[in-house]
Amino acid sequence: MYTSQHDISDERWSRIEELLPGRSGQPGRVAKDNRLFINAMLYIAKTGCMWRDLPAIYGPWDTVYH
Repeated sequence: MYTSQHDISDERWSRIEELLPGRSGQPGRVAKDNRLFINAMLYIAKTGCMWRDLPAIYGPWDTVYH
């Protein structure tokens, strides 16, 4: 998987992984990849780029936005 300086570390991910919605066994839809979503949010927050400029590795910008 692609990693960048903006991605969440394994240590920090292990702390929040169980707190996020969309996991198997919970009501509602299962998230495709919560870590990828968090990494996309961090990228936007750290770089200040516009949503449409989000690198494709994070998925479609409008899906991440919504």
